[in-house]
Amino acid sequence: VSDASGCSMIALLHTGAAKFLQNLLSRARQAVSPLLLAGVLKGFSSIVSRKLASHGFGASMAAMSSFPPQRYHYFLVLDFEATCDKPQIHPQEIIEFPILKLNGRTMEIESTFHMYVQPVVHPQLTPFCTELTGIIQGMVDGQPSLQQVLERVDEWMAKEGLLDPSVKSIFVTCGDWDLKVMLPGQCQYLGLPVADYFKQWINLKKAYSFAMGSWPKNGLLDMNKGLNLQHIGRPHSGIDDCKNIANIMKTLAHRGFIFKQTSKPF
Repeated sequence: VSDASGCSMIALLHTGAAKFLQNLLSRARQAVSPLLLAGVLKGFSSIVSRKLASHGFGASMAAMSSFPPQRYHYFLVLDFEATCDKPQIHPQEIIEFPILKLNGRTMEIESTFHMYVQPVVHPQLTPFCTELTGIIQGMVDGQPSLQQVLERVDEWMAKEGLLDPSVKSIFVTCGDWDLKVMLPGQCQYLGLPVADYFKQWINLKKAYSFAMGSWPKNGLLDMNKGLNLQHIGRPHSGIDDCKNIANIMKTLAHRGFIFKQTSKPF
């Protein structure tokens, strides 16, 4: 199937799939045997599924028609980038702080928080750090401190209605490092409190392993590959990694997966 016909097929799904299939069934019943008809429809469904996957949807037609409710109103997708080198420098400091607010009903992104952070202990980024993250010195120079960024996160959370006790939200990270190691470690070093909403989260690697039955050793790259999704943006860009996490979550949700907290209470 060519790319052009694939795009047409995608459009067909959104505009006239039901009518098309009804006509197809009516004509096919008159012309072919039941067994042959079943084979034709199975082949058509397979082609559509492959084309959807190639366009980044990663879900079957049946999965797209059903969307089980999640346990949370919102998922807050987070992925830090921090100062780094080989051998590793200590303490590491957060230099990119992105959050995507994902609607738990639609699994669509509703709002974005994204700031770069000025490191203070090691203010000069290493060449290794810039090569890994794509963050250059000019992107962090003159930016707010972590304390100031955390204050702005709290303001954003309030503005988005996420501090309302009746609203259930939870952070989602690719691994436990961000909220188990990085943020509490830097806050302890700087003598800053850690807000309660940072103390429970979903580790996407664990969620993926529950859903798919295999552990993603290479993180986002393995999860995208396992779900036939295209990788979004640049690896180790915090905001791009958040977009990949959100896309993986949406795909798993369409397949019927219900996300649950994976972190243990502090």
